[in-house]
Amino acid sequence: MARGNQREKAREKNLKASAGQKSKNAMSGTEYAKAKEDTAAIMRAKQEAAEARKKEGGGSTEKKKK
Repeated sequence: MARGNQREKAREKNLKASAGQKSKNAMSGTEYAKAKEDTAAIMRAKQEAAEARKKEGGGSTEKKKK
């Protein structure tokens, strides 16, 4: 066996590296749900504003014909 304890050393190195990384989501379940609701409310308001602009005829996404 030529490897010796190379595999074990690699495992230790990977454990140290993964322990130093931050988790992607540090919020609790209720905090995450509230943040999700807040984001949804903002998006609904943006959609309502866009629909209002379309009804007025001044939508920025429409192409104006000459």
